[in-house]
Amino acid sequence: MSTKIPECWASDSQADGLRVELSSELCLLLPFNQFLQAELKIENKEHHLRLVFAMNEVLVSGKNLKRVLIAMQKKELAFIAKVSSNYQLPPADGAPLIQSIVVTEAKPANKKPGQSD
Repeated sequence: MSTKIPECWASDSQADGLRVELSSELCLLLPFNQFLQAELKIENKEHHLRLVFAMNEVLVSGKNLKRVLIAMQKKELAFIAKVSSNYQLPPADGAPLIQSIVVTEAKPANKKPGQSD
């Protein structure tokens, strides 16, 4: 059995957007010019990273996600994907490990509850 951590993220200084691989059948490309904000919460040893774009919100859960946040800050985060559920070893040397990704449609901030278009 390989002890190498599967690739679940990558940075590229030439990237124009973030590729989010949700499954082998579904992949999204979110342009950096629509990126609005990021938030990293650490609860116990679990990290929760929220990336907000104009049209989508990406929720990433895993371990050691600060490097992923910094790559997004620099607009160099090129790719994220969930590691296989078969992978059980803890990340070595503080390497990021993405355990889940959920993408939802972002809600407009200026809309009041009950207000229609």
